[in-house]
Amino acid sequence: MKSSAKKAETAVTVPALDKADLSILKLLQENARITVKEISEKVHLSTTPVHERIKRLEQSGVIKQYAALLDPTKLKKGLMTICYVSLRQHSKTAGVQFIKAINAMHEVIECYTISGEFDFMLKVVTEDMNAYYDFHVNKLGQIENMGHQQSVFVMGTVKETHQLIY
Repeated sequence: MKSSAKKAETAVTVPALDKADLSILKLLQENARITVKEISEKVHLSTTPVHERIKRLEQSGVIKQYAALLDPTKLKKGLMTICYVSLRQHSKTAGVQFIKAINAMHEVIECYTISGEFDFMLKVVTEDMNAYYDFHVNKLGQIENMGHQQSVFVMGTVKETHQLIY
């Protein structure tokens, strides 16, 4: 069942990353709005090779997307919950149906297949406890084949990063 969560990806050759590629990626993950000119100055390459490297990294899937990181509390999304879910049935069809339902729920900002007692771990953001209760009862609880579920409420954030290269 876990393998049903994997998306069929087109076979794209991942380029061998050299020191310049890693430097470019480090700069982009720190600030996705940095210009090619600014990157070229910092990595000591002209703008054309930097631009070509970035395009190659995008096309190969090393760079998946560019995003603005938002403060959930300033957007009235002050409650973060980690929700562990197990399904009653573990078939490919059941897994696909669950994943389809989760993908339609805007409160779920991350979903992982996991090992152990539970099948999935969800990261859910809502306005407050009342909004989470509504989500839990009227959305998550209505998914067919839902088994056991456990919610853990995040009290504070100690570390949050998206940086993979240091």
